[in-house]
Amino acid sequence: MSAVVIMPEVRGKLTANAPLAPLVWFKSGGSAEWLFEPADEGDLVDFLTQLEAERSLMALGLGSNMIVRDGGVPGVVVRLGKSFARIEQLDETTIRCGGGASGILVSSTARDHGIAGLEFLRGIPGTVGGFVRMNGGAYGREVRDILVSARIALRSGEIVDWPLEKLGYTYRHSELPKGAIVVEATFRGSPGDPEAIGAEMDAIARAREESQPLRSRTGGSTFKNPPGHKAWALIDAAGCRGLTRGDAQVSEKHCNFLLNLGSATSADIEALGEDVRRRVAAKSGITLEWEIQRVGTEA
Repeated sequence: MSAVVIMPEVRGKLTANAPLAPLVWFKSGGSAEWLFEPADEGDLVDFLTQLEAERSLMALGLGSNMIVRDGGVPGVVVRLGKSFARIEQLDETTIRCGGGASGILVSSTARDHGIAGLEFLRGIPGTVGGFVRMNGGAYGREVRDILVSARIALRSGEIVDWPLEKLGYTYRHSELPKGAIVVEATFRGSPGDPEAIGAEMDAIARAREESQPLRSRTGGSTFKNPPGHKAWALIDAAGCRGLTRGDAQVSEKHCNFLLNLGSATSADIEALGEDVRRRVAAKSGITLEWEIQRVGTEA
């Protein structure tokens, strides 16, 4: 007989064997051993403090930049809900945002308060927790250009406030420790005209719609841009536009996007990405690095 697993008491929602495919953009992959949706920061802290130290933990935002492997994710997946999506204006140019707030919500709130410089977040399909962790960027700007500090729940349950410089940002990377969860972040822009800010956000939305397969089951930008190159151009030059494996396809509209045409498994999608990496390396000598997170175990 298998041992009974005792999990901490929570005020939020704790679900065993929770399917993750409905929560990620690719709509593929296995289940979380446990999915925890905390009621608030206190609930999250209590849970982490009591959780067995050896049990793995990861955060899940909108699931836009992630492949969940078909065997599922062992341990605990934490998903921050509406109570973590609050946004508060601190001064003329500064807002504090919960880790569950989307890029669209953050940029729209900044616009409404006449804060410029955060428009690019309109082009990032994720939450504060995700794009702070990976120094998300779009249209020439990155999170490190606007971040003041981040409030972080460490795996131990300790809450710490890290200033920008402590996150050690590089391209699509931070020094946040494994299992840490961004519960809040403070961003600073500059004074701006709400109409002009809104027009810039609308232009970003149009550009994304025209160039990216937003209405498909996709994971966003698949590979990081190598120094001096655009990943999509290298992929195109290697003859990968439209390449398929099972029901997974390299987008014909933007070939740094992979698509699930309907019934692709996560294994199909990841294997197609590896096919692309091999072809690009053979053609150009450049090895593409994954930007999409690949989590969990193979079936």
